[in-house]
Amino acid sequence: MTQGLESNARSRTQSRGSTALVLLAFLLVAAIAGAALYLHFRRAAPVTFLPEPARPAEFTPALRSLPVGLKFVNVTREAGIHFRHVSGAKGKKLLPETMGGGCAILDFDRDGDPDLLFINSCHWAGDQPPGPPPTQALYANDGKGRFTDVTREVGLALTFYGMGAAIGDYNGDGFDDVFFTGVGGERLFKNVDGKRFEETTQAAGIAGGGQYTWSSGAAFLDYDGDGMLDLFFCRYVEWTPEADLAQAFQITGLDRAYGPPMNFPGTFSRLLRNVGSKFEDVSAKAGLEVRNSLTGEALGKGLGAAVHDLNEDGWPDIAVANDTVQNFLFLNKKDGTFEEIGILSGFAFDESGKTRGAMGIDCADLGSSPGSSGSTKMIVVGNFANEITALYRSSLPGELPFSDDATAEGIGNPSRKYMKFGVFFFDLDLDGRPDIFEANGHLESEIEKVQAEQRYAQPVQVFWNAGPGAPRGYEVLGPERLGGDLFEPVVGRGCAYADFDGDGDLDVVLCSNNGEARLFRNDGSNKNRWIRLKLVGKNGNTNAFGARVTAEVAGKTLKAQLTSGRSYLSQCEQVITLGLGQADRAENVKIYWPGQMTPQNLGTIPEGTLKEIRNR
Repeated sequence: MTQGLESNARSRTQSRGSTALVLLAFLLVAAIAGAALYLHFRRAAPVTFLPEPARPAEFTPALRSLPVGLKFVNVTREAGIHFRHVSGAKGKKLLPETMGGGCAILDFDRDGDPDLLFINSCHWAGDQPPGPPPTQALYANDGKGRFTDVTREVGLALTFYGMGAAIGDYNGDGFDDVFFTGVGGERLFKNVDGKRFEETTQAAGIAGGGQYTWSSGAAFLDYDGDGMLDLFFCRYVEWTPEADLAQAFQITGLDRAYGPPMNFPGTFSRLLRNVGSKFEDVSAKAGLEVRNSLTGEALGKGLGAAVHDLNEDGWPDIAVANDTVQNFLFLNKKDGTFEEIGILSGFAFDESGKTRGAMGIDCADLGSSPGSSGSTKMIVVGNFANEITALYRSSLPGELPFSDDATAEGIGNPSRKYMKFGVFFFDLDLDGRPDIFEANGHLESEIEKVQAEQRYAQPVQVFWNAGPGAPRGYEVLGPERLGGDLFEPVVGRGCAYADFDGDGDLDVVLCSNNGEARLFRNDGSNKNRWIRLKLVGKNGNTNAFGARVTAEVAGKTLKAQLTSGRSYLSQCEQVITLGLGQADRAENVKIYWPGQMTPQNLGTIPEGTLKEIRNR
């Protein structure tokens, strides 16, 4: 009996011990899952809003009237566009599936009309459904905004996991070439006489990376002033399907979720120098390999790249939008190297010194008033949900101390709710001030089940530049001002602009993750006037990337730069549009060609002029 009781007691003790171990294991798993959930959705907490500080009195004399008569019309089908992005998603929730893709504007056949390139991804190995595989897509423009799919005949009916593209004439023959980024490395295609594309990745010395090398935003530039186009491109994270699947990313009560980038190591963006017939990797010696000061490992997780001469010294600088780590700002030192000044310039973090989930990026010049010694430089960055769109401004000539003025300028609170990807500056109403377009869309298709205020498909946002006389720098324009077509929810990613129909105003193309692309025609443009300049460079930089234009319009100086890249995984058209408002001409128009500090003076250009100008 005693033995039986002792045995029973031991059994109960062992049982209690086993139960405790099970409970401890359960709590440990719950803690890990909770931590992962917190990390994954920490920015998707209930939306909070900050007070909008008032502008100083000297900047608020009056509120300008909001624009009227504007409308963006969805003309995708009637324009002949039938592209659909394929992410390859089949339920495994691999991170690349929710990150693409982009688009690019080019004039591949050199007929003067902007053509459209869509970058496609594909199905993973072993997951291909029956039927033709998805390919990249090139649409030729007839000059009136109607397109023909010429993908197959030009040799771009190719299947690979593409993300973005940059356009530039890297061999100086006058035809736009295409550089693709994606999972599996980079690919370069030479344009042969405007009739077909020939892959030159290996011949041009581009390593391309390994099977799962992941590159994102890219841009052509002449960083060393030798007259030939070099290549900069971001790499996102060190990623493999195995590493992704080994981590139990979940949303509470739902299936597997897409993992956050902090769970993958960072990597280095790359700079390739054009040495004539080939490119050489100069990333390290040019000072672009930024390392964690504590671990020595690669710090960057780049998604967006924007090239701009931020201090107007005639040399291109590079701004990089990093996801969950500090942003980079590479200042060109004019000796073949760059200095990373993100922290020193105030561009690295938000106003409280924290990193954000940065994705799309663009730069612009605000111009100046009579008697001003310089102009305001602006960098816009699209960030994660419950993080505001950043608007970094610097108004000191030749210097780069940036402050994030998004909240004061009326952009912060309205943008906070959305998950921002593509973003760019453009003059939507041709009044001479750069407005902002933003493409939004979440990562998770069922996000509303755990975050009631969030949706997978989200409307775009448009911020109209109200000018220095307004209480806020920017006003939100919605369907009541621009029509309902533009604001139909979409899982927005890449976006770009161009004058597709030749009427002088800027139309918009919008890409959707695992969905159909959309083309919006700009109708109305507030009845304002414009001039458009197509710049043709010499030597190896026929695109004239890096050229700066200034013009005097109604007592104000307008400024613009011609650059590659921009937005998110995308590239806008290579024509400079200057909105004139109601002025009938632009005066004292000057071009600062790449590498030249002395401008070419074009004098007066009447409104409604599309002018091609060659650097001779």
